[in-house]
This record gives sequence, structure tokens and C-alpha cells, in this order.
Amino acid sequence: MKTGVQIFLIAIIVLLCEGCGDHQAATKDSEHAKENKPAGVIESHSVNETQPTVTSLTADQIKTVGIAYGGIELKELTATIRANGNLNVPNNHKANVTSLYGGVVKSIHVQLGSPVRKGQVIATISNPQFIQLQEEYLTTGSQITLAEQEYSRQVEMFQNNAGAKKNLQTAETELRVLRTKRASLQKQIQLMGISPSRVSNSGLKSGLSVVAPISGTISNLIARIGSYVDATLPVAEIVDNASLHLDLNIFEKDLPLLKKGQIIHFTLTNNPVNEYDAVIFSIGSAFENDSKTIPVHAKVKGNKAGLIDGMNITGIVSLTNVLTPSVPNDAIVNADGKYYIFIVTDKKPEEHHHEDEKEHGHDDHDSEPATMENQINFEKIEVAVGVSDMGYTAITPVSNLPTNAKVVVKGAFFINAKLSNTGGHEH
Repeated sequence: MKTGVQIFLIAIIVLLCEGCGDHQAATKDSEHAKENKPAGVIESHSVNETQPTVTSLTADQIKTVGIAYGGIELKELTATIRANGNLNVPNNHKANVTSLYGGVVKSIHVQLGSPVRKGQVIATISNPQFIQLQEEYLTTGSQITLAEQEYSRQVEMFQNNAGAKKNLQTAETELRVLRTKRASLQKQIQLMGISPSRVSNSGLKSGLSVVAPISGTISNLIARIGSYVDATLPVAEIVDNASLHLDLNIFEKDLPLLKKGQIIHFTLTNNPVNEYDAVIFSIGSAFENDSKTIPVHAKVKGNKAGLIDGMNITGIVSLTNVLTPSVPNDAIVNADGKYYIFIVTDKKPEEHHHEDEKEHGHDDHDSEPATMENQINFEKIEVAVGVSDMGYTAITPVSNLPTNAKVVVKGAFFINAKLSNTGGHEH
């Protein structure tokens, strides 16, 4: 009897184990089906995702990142020749400030970089010889007065047959010599910067004013107070940067493409921040040393601030007048093998609603993004890029742009990153 009951219980346990196994297998099959469900499928619904093209930043974000705006500019980036050279001021617009007489420097009235005008006093020097020169000028004047009186007396005596002709000739010669000497002393005093009419016994000057021979800027200050200078040692050097021009080194193959009047855009080699313009006025006719290049001279136009004689430059010679829409290089971002720019827009950022949020009890009101004040919206615009030069790249928008579109020229990379981070769905 016991044996029959035991067999019955064992049969029931086996049946129960088989039922559990079938349930676990079914559960595993269900989970396996979920794991192999195609990407993007949520339950029985599918979501068609498109990458957003509009995003927004707050005023604080814009200020922190340092976003800057600009526009699409017309630049001559095609049909150009690149050349290196340097800035130069012709020698007829450079000058050494020197003294015609030696002396000790008593005062200096300018500093390095000071603008000066022609005739302005640069320094004063002192020398006892200056007093002797003025003394000699006054003495000669007195001698001329006596010589004129003697000459008049000899003329009168000769006319009355009371004097010899030889004495008259001697008096006339002496008067002429004294007058010549006074004229020479007068010129020397004028070169000293002293008016001969103001030279008097009580007004002798021991100082000599050294003046600027041209207008310009003090490029070098050589003399010091207390040092001795003469005609061979300049007190200072002056450069007139208003006459600044650039010398380009053009290779022989490019020479036939150049002509007078062509525009050159150039930047400083060591600081290519600002762009300057120049116009070709002279083309050389001989090679420069052994470099097999021909010098081309161009006069700098417009703003010359920051330009100094001797600076190295990189120039672009425009061969045609074809203008191409261009933006600064930093305005362009590369994403997914395409190129984009960002413009300020009135369009609103895209809003994403998720079906699974509704299934979990979230209504449409809860899924709307919170509005923020002082926001600026940016739209991502695809462009085709062309040649790049002088910090700019030629572009062709794939779609039409608004008139006078405000382009982000600095910080576009940050906006693109912001747009990419907000492009996905958060569940």
C-alpha cells in the first residue's frame, strides 16, 4: 500500500517539473524575441527620427562661449598669386636728425615712437664755440661800420684830389671782405637755429636747437643727455610711415600675370589678424640677387595702424575681379561629411514627443520644454565650400539664405555640439 502511494506522488512531482520547464522556456523565448527586436521599434510602434536643425542658447551661454556674428562677405579668393615680401619706407622718407656743430646734449624733447613735424625741436646741445660765433658776428658788424666810414672818407678825398686812388681801393676791398664775412657768419647762425637779428651783446645763446628735417615718427633715439654729438653722429632717426609700401618677391612664371594698378591683400606673417590692401605701382625689370624673383612694389592704402618698416608680410595678388561669397574659416563646421554654417533665425527649436511617454501616463503638457528668456535661436545651414585663403573660405549655400543673414563667425563648433547633444530622444 505504501509503495503505491509513493509511486503516485513521484508521478505528480514529475508532471509539475515538466510544466515549470515549459513555462521557463516560453519566458526565455519571449525575452529572446524582445532582444532581437529591430532598432528604433518601441513595442508595436516605430519612430521616424530626423536630425534637428535649430537650437537655442541663452545670453549667458553666448557670452561665456564668446560667440561673434558677421555676414557673408565678397572676397577675391580665386585666381590669385601668393607671394612673400616685407614692408619698406623709401629712403627719401627716412631721416637722421643731426647737428651741424658738435656739442653736449642738454635736453631731449621726444621719445621713441613720438610723432614729430618738420622743424620741430628734437634736442638742444651746448658748446662754447656757439658763443664765440655770435661774438664774431657782432664784432664783424662793428668793423663793417668803421670800414664804411673809412671808405666814405677815401671817396671824398679822392674826389677832391686829396687822396691817392690806392687808398680808396684798399678801403673798398676791406669793406667788401668784411661784408662777405658777416654774410657767412649770418648763415651759420641761421643754421644754428638762431635769428641773426636777435643776436646782441646781452642775448648771446649757448644752446643749439636740433630740429626734425621731415615729419614722421621717431624710430630710434640714439643720443643721451650729457653725451657729445657731432655732425657724424645722429641724435635720432625719423621714419614717415605715411609713405609705407610693400616689396613682393614674384617668381618669373607669374610676372606676365601682373600689371600696375592690381590690388594686393596682405597680412603680417607673424600676426595674420588684420588684412590690409595695397596697389601695385612699379614692377622690377631685373632679378633680385640669386633668388630668381622680381621685386614688385605696391603702395599701402587705407589704415596703416600697426604697420612698421621692415615687417614681413604674406600677400595675395588678385588676378581677376571675380568676387566670391565667403565667410571666416571658423564659421564653418564639418559634420557627417558635410559642411554647415549657423545663422540667427526666428524659427523655434524642434519639440520631440514620445509615444512611450504617453503610455507611461505623461501628457503633452508635461513633455513641452520649459521656455527661457533672452534666448537666441540658431539654424544649421548646409553649404558647399570652395577655396580657402587669407582666413576666409568661399561657400555656396545649398538652400536659399535670408537677405542679410547674421552668420556665427566664432563659436559655431559649440552651437553644433549643443545641437548634436539635444538631437536624441530621452526616454
